Amino acid sequence: MDEKLIALTFDDGPDPRTTDKILDLLSKYDAKATFFVVGRRAERFPDIVRREALEGHEIANHTYTHMYFNGRNRQQDIASEMDRAGSKLSEISGQRCRWFRPPGGFYNETVIRMAKERGYTVILWSWHQDTRDWISPGVGQIVRKVLNNARNGDIVLLHDHVAGSTQTVQALEQILPELTRRGYRMVTVSELMRHGKSNPVKLDNTH
Repeated sequence: MDEKLIALTFDDGPDPRTTDKILDLLSKYDAKATFFVVGRRAERFPDIVRREALEGHEIANHTYTHMYFNGRNRQQDIASEMDRAGSKLSEISGQRCRWFRPPGGFYNETVIRMAKERGYTVILWSWHQDTRDWISPGVGQIVRKVLNNARNGDIVLLHDHVAGSTQTVQALEQILPELTRRGYRMVTVSELMRHGKSNPVKLDNTH
């Protein structure tokens, strides 16, 4: 029987209010995740990024300032966002970032090309696993979104930095034990891809 794998991904961090709590929960359930880190937040909280890497999680590029690529950006600005974040994240974590996720899922052919030129693959999330936790919809709503839609090969979109909210942490307190009970192993995006598993990745933009 094929192993059941799910990749949990966390955008916009690190956040000292929540990321360490998320790391504690991941450790408790022997789960690995991919953190799509904003470069300037990594500069502010480098110890959290180091902890992510040391505990076996994957660090990925989410731009330097969380710039939205709306089709009107200058190529030099896109390049700067990718390069500054990539350099800083590698310096702090010791990892070479493989994945790039554009904020909000906004991208075009230029973004894809420029990411590829820098050794990145643009990765979004499974279309049915956008938790919308960034709008603080309620802990129960986040839990239901993940668990009711859980499939082998999912890439789940979560956020470890949501201003003024700890709903994601509270939701994970229910999500992680239940996924474990169902026989899922939570892995990094890279491990998911190595196993040749990935449900359709969302290509439009919502946030």
